[in-house]
Amino acid sequence: MTTKSINIPQKPSRKFLPDNLVIDAWEKLLPFYEDLKNREINSLNALEKFLFDRSELEAVLEEDMAWRYIKMNIDTANKEFQEAFEFFVTQISPNIAPYEDALNRKVNESKYTSELKGDAYKIYLRGVKKSIELYREENIPIITQLQTDQQKYGAVCAAMTVEVDGKTLTLQQAAKYFKDNDRAKREEVFFKINNRRLQDKDELNKQFNHLIELRHKMALNAGFKNYRDYKHEELGRFDYSIEDCFAFHDAIASEVMPIINRIDEERKNALKLDKLKPWDTEVDVTGKAPLKPFETGSELLEKTIKAFYRLDNYFGECIEIMKEMGHLDLDSRIGKAPGGFNYPLYEIGVPFIYMNAAGTLRDLVTMVHEGGHAIHSFLSRKLELTEFKSVPSEVAELASMGMELISMDYWDEFFTNKNDLKRAKKEQLEKVIGTLPWVAAIDKFQHWIYENPTHNEQERYEKWNEIISTFGSSVIDWNGLEEIRSNMWQKQLHLYEVPFYYIEYGMAQLGAIALWRNYKQNPEKTVQQYKDALKLGYTKSIGEIYQTAGIEFNFSRSYVKELMQFINDELKKLSN
Repeated sequence: MTTKSINIPQKPSRKFLPDNLVIDAWEKLLPFYEDLKNREINSLNALEKFLFDRSELEAVLEEDMAWRYIKMNIDTANKEFQEAFEFFVTQISPNIAPYEDALNRKVNESKYTSELKGDAYKIYLRGVKKSIELYREENIPIITQLQTDQQKYGAVCAAMTVEVDGKTLTLQQAAKYFKDNDRAKREEVFFKINNRRLQDKDELNKQFNHLIELRHKMALNAGFKNYRDYKHEELGRFDYSIEDCFAFHDAIASEVMPIINRIDEERKNALKLDKLKPWDTEVDVTGKAPLKPFETGSELLEKTIKAFYRLDNYFGECIEIMKEMGHLDLDSRIGKAPGGFNYPLYEIGVPFIYMNAAGTLRDLVTMVHEGGHAIHSFLSRKLELTEFKSVPSEVAELASMGMELISMDYWDEFFTNKNDLKRAKKEQLEKVIGTLPWVAAIDKFQHWIYENPTHNEQERYEKWNEIISTFGSSVIDWNGLEEIRSNMWQKQLHLYEVPFYYIEYGMAQLGAIALWRNYKQNPEKTVQQYKDALKLGYTKSIGEIYQTAGIEFNFSRSYVKELMQFINDELKKLSN
């Protein structure tokens, strides 16, 4: 049940910046950076005051940037929104960069820094030191250009539409037809979607080539031999190595792919097909109509709020607060950039959820996924420093993927029919398993791309096909669809906009499975451990945060095998 007594958070009173500050010129921010840069730190109290003032400045700037990004994605055709985003990227961010480096050095060199107490500051200070190591003034214009050029991918994809049954649909809306029982219709829509994507393959290749070139140059400037090595450091991967990423790839290939192939073989037999084609992978094998958890974004929201209240009262309150504040945009529309995200707003502490819902089960999963991120923002909003709230992706995705699984018992808000609920859970678990090989493929692909930055497009296609042959189902027949398969990687936004932010999904997926296993044994204890872990923000190491959640940060082959056995057993229960 929802409550009528929710408290809408207010922005804290600013102590360093004026409450009415409008960021429309660098000159308005300059005095505050100069203040911090030139401020004398002659005591531990003075250092703490410096850190709090800097944190307030960072929160205000990040929130301002967030709104520009959100508005630009909601309406990619709006030139005013585009210009507002580009203004920040080109006129504000480049000027901030040298000051950020100077402030980092000020903290690192202060004799009072060693007096800062607690694990939170240890985590913070190792990040400060890493930023100092990576900073190069000559990279500022490259970073500016990347921030602008990376967004061009979204604009290209937002313009992609197809005609189906006389209606103009976004690709997300058209994808609903993959659950249609009419095989000819599924095939028709498959070709329409993928042929539309292929129309822009040259433009997207051109964009990607350009981004690779800029990223490689940035890495060389910083003293690295390739962008992969640079990015691993920039992402703050203190708790695992590049070799661990390779071990993850191998574990997925050996322990997950046999299950994927078995599921697809069972699907092929159930559908009585000689060949299982890509357009046959989502339809119900018993001939039932596609699951329809909701019709509109507003219905999705209301049902999510009810489900979250039942899981934990605090969770429901969080999403209801976002609703009251207008911090969600859920429906798919022409001109809206693809994808979905939860964007933290560090000053107000109430994030924004953005997605492209079209009424499918996948949209329901996306909503609870982003809802997990949102609850993470709420739980960590009162941490003292902005940097304490800026969590690594391995932790952020545990919050979201964990929510996907522990919320499943309350999906009866979307499916009143018990068989439909059972079917939804089964589809979700199959997707959970299917996520892991795709994550491994995208990550392994990126390692090769940036280790070999001078490769040509043909070599890139060949490498992708080699990788996807390892991490793609051996049962699905791609004969005659080679061009489509060769370009599948282009649909992954992360490659363009947030490079190397992807293996975290796989690591967190393993953590989420372990969390759900605990939940099935002791729901109340697991929810409390989940909340306790998220409250930490980034004040502990990744391993310690996972431990607080009652699970391991582990992606060894033996651990993957153990978790896959658990998922396998749960799937069998749902199949009976």
